[in-house]
Amino acid sequence: MKRIKLRIFQWRAAAVLLLGTQSQALAHAFLDHADPKVGNAVDSAPSEIKLWFTQDVEPAFSSIEVRNAAGSEVDKKDVHLDAKNKSLLIVSVPQLPSGTYTVFWRVVSVDTHKTQGHFEFTIKATQK
Repeated sequence: MKRIKLRIFQWRAAAVLLLGTQSQALAHAFLDHADPKVGNAVDSAPSEIKLWFTQDVEPAFSSIEVRNAAGSEVDKKDVHLDAKNKSLLIVSVPQLPSGTYTVFWRVVSVDTHKTQGHFEFTIKATQK
């Protein structure tokens, strides 16, 4: 009887481990928040676009593109991870004029899953 109980315990423990591993393996790096904020209108142009993800990302296989209303890429093509936070991806932008910009992102999380998306933000026209 003890041997049967031990086997049942071992099978349950194995099932718990297997299910826990599967939920970890199915994780993806999704956009958590951004600066400028998604859909936000800002008073002044940012010098960088910062994207925080729900998991660490692999910089060699991740990208950010910032495009103006005409569809031209306006970022400095210097996408990099923050030195202290491997889930924060950053790209620099020049002094941008007022208008609406679209940020396109594609990332590969450290567990090799790919995600992508986009959002807009607006730089308000300066009033004189």
